[in-house]
Amino acid sequence: MPQTPQRPRFRMEFRLPADLEPVFSNLVRIAHTPSEFILDFARLLPGDPAARVVARVIVSPVALKLLHRALTENLTRYEATFGEITLPGAGQPSLAELLFRPPPTDDTDGTQTNADDTDDQGE
Repeated sequence: MPQTPQRPRFRMEFRLPADLEPVFSNLVRIAHTPSEFILDFARLLPGDPAARVVARVIVSPVALKLLHRALTENLTRYEATFGEITLPGAGQPSLAELLFRPPPTDDTDGTQTNADDTDDQGE
């Protein structure tokens, strides 16, 4: 029986500019038109009043669908190697609340409380 010839795998080469600076992003704003998706990658730090956009990526709907597929495949491989990534669920603080709640403040009695923990009992 003749074997079906294997197609050679397509290998793409990436050339990174020497002056390319990596950026950290902890949120993304997504908008779209009929012909493109706009991904604004931003960084929001505790105490900052607004997120700073560090990169804008514009892609076609087809490219975004392929990115979605690639991300899904890579997350599956990642979790198979390192374990499931858990997300906050119902009744738990949101990811934003966990990441961006005000830092604890020291009380005079040595205990730490969060700045948003207030007592309205009028002592």
